[in-house]
Amino acid sequence: MADFVGAIDQGTTSTRFMIFDRAGHEIGRHQLEHRQILPGAGLVEHDADEIWENTLKTIGVALADTGLGPADLAAIGITNQRESALIWDRRTGRPCHHVIVWQDTRTAAAIPALDAELLRDRTGLPPATYFSATKIRWMLDNVPGLRDRAERGEVLFGTLDSWLIWNLTGGRHLTDVTNASRTQLMNLHTLDWDDELLEVFGIPRAMLPAIRPSAEIYGTAEAVLPGVPIAAAIGDQQAALFGQTCFAPGEAKCTYGTGNFVLLNTGTAPVRSTHGLLTTVAYQFGDGAPVYALEGSVAATGSAVQWLRDQLGVIESAGASEDLARTVDDSEGVCFVPAFSGLFAPYWRPDARAAIVGLARYHTAAHITRAALEAICYQTRDVMAAMARDSGSSLDCLKVDGGVTANALCMQLQADILGVPVSRPAVAETTALGAAYAAGLAVGFWRSPDELRANWREDRRWEPSWDQARRDDGTARWRAAIDRTLDWVSVG
Repeated sequence: MADFVGAIDQGTTSTRFMIFDRAGHEIGRHQLEHRQILPGAGLVEHDADEIWENTLKTIGVALADTGLGPADLAAIGITNQRESALIWDRRTGRPCHHVIVWQDTRTAAAIPALDAELLRDRTGLPPATYFSATKIRWMLDNVPGLRDRAERGEVLFGTLDSWLIWNLTGGRHLTDVTNASRTQLMNLHTLDWDDELLEVFGIPRAMLPAIRPSAEIYGTAEAVLPGVPIAAAIGDQQAALFGQTCFAPGEAKCTYGTGNFVLLNTGTAPVRSTHGLLTTVAYQFGDGAPVYALEGSVAATGSAVQWLRDQLGVIESAGASEDLARTVDDSEGVCFVPAFSGLFAPYWRPDARAAIVGLARYHTAAHITRAALEAICYQTRDVMAAMARDSGSSLDCLKVDGGVTANALCMQLQADILGVPVSRPAVAETTALGAAYAAGLAVGFWRSPDELRANWREDRRWEPSWDQARRDDGTARWRAAIDRTLDWVSVG
C-alpha cells in the first residue's frame, strides 16, 4: 500500500490539499483563497468553478512540492463547508447559480412560517437561514426556468462535497450522512431524504444526491489523481471531531475557522437539545451505526477578524490581530458582537445585527481588535454553557483546532473566559486530518480508531488566569451587548 493519505479541505474562505503519513504528521500542503462575493447586505456567494479550479491547483502544487505522485496516495478524503448550496446542470456540469453560502440570510423572510417542531423532530435543526433547504428553494423560485428543469431531472443539488466528488469521478452524484444532515431535508432516524420535508420546501427528490456513509470508497478519481480512491466525505466540523479523536460519548472539541463550532459526541442515539443546540450526525463508517453529536454553531469568529482586515483596513493580516490587540491590556469596556448573519447558537436570532458598543473617544483600533478576539471566546462560552445544561456535565479541558488557534492571545482569553484549560494538538488543522483518517480507515491504511488515538499529541496548553469576579463581570457586559443587537431588522 502507498505510504500517504491526502485530504481536500474545502472551506468557506479557502481550499487546501494536505498530505499525511501513518503517524498523522503533515507531509505537505497547498492552500488558495477564493473570492467572497457579496452582492448586497446579508448576501454571501462563492463561484463553484473557481473552487474546483483551486482544488486542482492545490493538489497539483502540494504533490509537486513534496515530490509525490498519485501512486503515493492510498486514498483521499474530502471535508467541506457544510450547508452551502449549489445547483448545477446534470449534462454540462455547469453551475446554474453561484454557491449560496451558509452565512447568507436572503431567505430570512421564509423562516417564521416553518414548522419548528416538525423540523427539530425530523432533522434536529431549528428553522434558520443557515441550512441548505431554504437556499435550494430560493434558487428554484428565482432562477428563471430552474424549477421546471429540476422537475425534469435536468439539474442536481449538492453541498460542496458533492460538487467535488462529481468533478473528481466524472459524474458520481453522492453525499455523506453528515452533510445531508445539514440540509434540513434528511430524516435523522432513517438517514434518508424525508418526503414530507421535500414537500414542505418544494424540492424534487430527483435533484438530490444519494446519501452514503462518511467513510467508504465512493469511486476513483479521474481528474488530477487518476486511480486514487475517494474514500471519505465528511462535513468540516464532524471531520475536526474525528481528527481530534473524540470517539467516545462525552468527548468534545471546538474548531475556530470562519465560524466557531463546538461538537460533543453523544454516541449512537440522537440527543435533542432544549438549550439552543443542534442535533446532528457526527459520522458513520461503512455499515456501522451512525454516531451523533450535539453542536453549537457560531456564525462569525475568524470572519470577524477578516472583516477588520478587509472591510475596515484596521489590520493587514489576520495574524496581525494578535500583535495589535497586545498593545492594550484590556478592551476597556468595548464589546464587539459580530452578528453579521444574525446570531446562531444558542440564541437563533436572525433579527440580530453586528454591533460595537461601549465606545469612547479614548478607544483605538487596538481596543476594537481585542474586543473581536474576546467575542470569539464569549461566543464559545455561550455554547459551552448550553452544552453543559443539555448534557448535565461540563468539560475539564477544551480541545481546540483551526486557524484561530495560532493566535496565542485569543487562546489565553478563551481559557480565561471559560475558566478551564485549552489544549491545542500538534496538528492544528484537524479538519483535514479527520478527513484523511476517515479515508485511511476505509481502505485499511489505518486499522482502527485506537491507532488514531495513539497519534494524538498536545502541542500547547493555556491555563486560565482570571479570577471569577473578572470572568463574571466580562460575561455580564457581553450579555448586555448581545441584548443591544436584537430586533435590529425585521424578519417574516
